Amino acid sequence: MTLNKYYLLGKNKLFPICRSITGNGIRKTLSIIKNQFSKFKIIKIKSGTKIFDWKVPPEWNISDAYVIDNNNKKIIDFKKNNLHLVSYSIPVSKKINKIELLKHLYTLPNKPKAIPYVTSYYKKYWGFCVNYYDYKLIKEKYKNTDKFNVVIRSNFKKKGSLNYGELILKGKSSQEILISTYICHPSMANNELSGPIVSMCLIEHFRKIKKLKKTLRFVFIPETIGSIAYLSRNLLKLKKNIIGGYNLTCLGDEGSHSCMFSKYKDTQSDKCLIEAYKKLKLKYKIYPFLKRGSDERQYNSVGIDLPIASIFRSKYGEYSEYHTSLDNFNFVTKKGIADSVKVARTAIQILSNKIVPKNKILCEPFMTKRGLYPTLSKHDSRTVNLANMMDFLQYADGKNNLDDISVLLNVNKKKIFNIYNKLKKLSLISI
Repeated sequence: MTLNKYYLLGKNKLFPICRSITGNGIRKTLSIIKNQFSKFKIIKIKSGTKIFDWKVPPEWNISDAYVIDNNNKKIIDFKKNNLHLVSYSIPVSKKINKIELLKHLYTLPNKPKAIPYVTSYYKKYWGFCVNYYDYKLIKEKYKNTDKFNVVIRSNFKKKGSLNYGELILKGKSSQEILISTYICHPSMANNELSGPIVSMCLIEHFRKIKKLKKTLRFVFIPETIGSIAYLSRNLLKLKKNIIGGYNLTCLGDEGSHSCMFSKYKDTQSDKCLIEAYKKLKLKYKIYPFLKRGSDERQYNSVGIDLPIASIFRSKYGEYSEYHTSLDNFNFVTKKGIADSVKVARTAIQILSNKIVPKNKILCEPFMTKRGLYPTLSKHDSRTVNLANMMDFLQYADGKNNLDDISVLLNVNKKKIFNIYNKLKKLSLISI
């Protein structure tokens, strides 16, 4: 029932909205999600705000865009499909000839029925996108001297804002799992809405659990600029608390399951995702980090270094419908979404159950005052138990769970668990 609810919400309410990296479309999308979850917060960052090496761009909004021929016929109409307009197009109201019009038209000859998705976020420009059949019709039907009336009713607000949404489900531990998805593309179902739909299903599932072991942090952001903005505001907190998490995108088709691990393929997120696939008995494909293209780029950037992996079905850029009007709810199915929810939910559950200790003391702790280190320094004064305890602390860096530490120390799991409990009572580790 939950899946059906959010699938239909995506299909009927979210799909028609013209979204970009800023503007009314983002706010409307976030408002619809907020109506589902009372704890959902909508945050804004002012245009012009410096965020690491970037600046939040002016807010862009669009009310209408079209091209009319010399017979007063509307041959391109943004209101029929919001992919018809190059995102972030500047305002235009002028007459041009066919030669100039064709310079501003984008099409896909190898996908003649598809309207491509094109953007120009950081350079002032305007343009329209059409399927190849319409492009050919314009090219063949009209003379070079024929005039066309081009109208784009867009505006840029220098005092605008970038918006994102966040929902936190508190767990017993201060350790957090980050679930990130994006809300910045116009009417595309897999590349855009499958991630938010899966995220909403996950929120619905985990908010019903009374005693969550780990805190779950869900974010709905504009891709790239949104994750950079979010990190610029929250980095210290995230680096302190995040033990793992997942970027969710392109999860709605019925292609093979796939993923991209974190930069060095060695985080808890990577390991737990493998466990999830195995537990569900699913075949999966791993894409190398060198083929990154979504927000895993930002979360794994140098200096950020958060342990975030990405979960897909057909990876962005790897399926023919990608960034076109063919990426719709004929391509995205309930079954595709349902299977992806299972993978993400299972990976999160496994990660949440892992005990990932973190040493709270900078440098080696003074064990003598805790009655654990011998007061006389002599040959063989360090016991095996003390040595194991000190070794445990060396590897309690927030990157290893108890099973990992057991393997690293070559000490059985029962003894490792006893050491963990003792260090926890001494407040030497956080969990």
